Amino acid sequence: MSLFLGVDIGTSSSKGVLVDADGRVLATAVRPHDVDRPFPGHVEMDGELWWDEFVSIATELTDGRQVTAVGVSGMGPCVLLTDGAGRPLRPAILYGVDTRATAQIAALTDTLGGAERIRARCGSALSTQAVGPKLAWIAEHEPAVWARARRLFMPASWLAYRLTGGYVLDHHSASQCTPLFDTHDLSWYAPWADRLAPDLELPRLGWPADIAGTTTRAVAGIPAGTPVVTGTIDAWAEAVSADAQNPGDLMLMYGTTMFLVATTDHPTTAPAMWGTVGAFPGTRNLAGGMATSGAITGWLRELSGSPSYESLLAAAAASGPGARGLLVLPYFAGERTPIMDPDARGVVAGLTLDHTPGDLYRAVLEATALGVRHNVDVLRAAGVEIRRVVAVGGGTRGGLWTQIVSDVTGLAQVVPTVTIGASYGAAYLAAYALTGASITRWNPPSTVVEPDPLVRADHDELYRLYRDLYPATRPVAHALARRQRRRASPAS
Repeated sequence: MSLFLGVDIGTSSSKGVLVDADGRVLATAVRPHDVDRPFPGHVEMDGELWWDEFVSIATELTDGRQVTAVGVSGMGPCVLLTDGAGRPLRPAILYGVDTRATAQIAALTDTLGGAERIRARCGSALSTQAVGPKLAWIAEHEPAVWARARRLFMPASWLAYRLTGGYVLDHHSASQCTPLFDTHDLSWYAPWADRLAPDLELPRLGWPADIAGTTTRAVAGIPAGTPVVTGTIDAWAEAVSADAQNPGDLMLMYGTTMFLVATTDHPTTAPAMWGTVGAFPGTRNLAGGMATSGAITGWLRELSGSPSYESLLAAAAASGPGARGLLVLPYFAGERTPIMDPDARGVVAGLTLDHTPGDLYRAVLEATALGVRHNVDVLRAAGVEIRRVVAVGGGTRGGLWTQIVSDVTGLAQVVPTVTIGASYGAAYLAAYALTGASITRWNPPSTVVEPDPLVRADHDELYRLYRDLYPATRPVAHALARRQRRRASPAS
């Protein structure tokens, strides 16, 4: 029997799944972990942890069974620098939640001729999501590390390298390495890559379902000679897992952060979004990402001392639409799209002594939904046609959060049968590489969440207030962000 292993390295945990050739889930495994936040705006993780958790998960899932192929994915874009022998030189700098490189974003944008010129070449302007400014930050603040740096990895490419020795990155992940990659030619853009990272050997490029190589030795129950796919960034693996990578599809990923991936058959750009290469040849994406979503719900559960998410969800449901007059800006770690403001901060407006934890939890869920609507408005303004919305991720469980998002946006959402996420997509990529498996057979739709027209007018009013609240509070939020940075090191 053919068996496919998929492992995903996420922000709050690593997850693995073992599936058969028909996509049936035979076993799953999870390894929770935390990110490191050494200073305000700095979000890091030890690259060796990625490998250790892969080995632990694979050992548990194989359990004496022979794996046919391995799929990998992970959060991104991340910056893990190694020396020429592949030894990590510092903890990996994570994706757009790490906001340390704001000065480098401004300097590089000016040096390279402005945001529009960069976006025309790379699909996206420079932002906290981009790899290039973070490389520049390391070069400026950690020159000893930079002098030894020879290779650049992300979680998926790091696992593929450790398993096969192949130094390869998928086209999609490369397209988030702004400004190093040319999204038109699907290649590294030498004039800017050589200028920004002259001593880095950039990886060869492939597609997520391409074979990166075969395992060089037996490891974690996986025999030597087992094929390993190149893999990709988790949100794109998750889109693949739910058959949400076709032109006209919009994937909403409910996780630690909220991610949106709209797929088209042609390049599309917008100043406040990320234009990228798709997971498969011939597809392109316009994507967005909120810096927090599930991260706020976890923070609030811990802060309130609630025994479970289920109890908070019940209290939020009882609160009702509008959270009894509360409104939250969900910018607790700055914000990525569409405002691109690393100094934005969370705001809770309308609090009274009568409000309960359930009201606040409801307001947080609605804040995420309002942020999704803001992103959707920007996607549509850029000319993206949204014909089908697919909801994935852990936040789809329970039903309340997805219902709130449908009510606020007016969009119906398809929820697939299997909602395990990126690790399932990674396993599918491995099966697709070897057998051409069909994801529509693996993971058909399960339910459709329809918006409630009776609450639309109330949410339209709330959305107008939401859009007004950010510019009204931005000067204060920025001043507070400056105060928060004062306790950081001079290198921040």
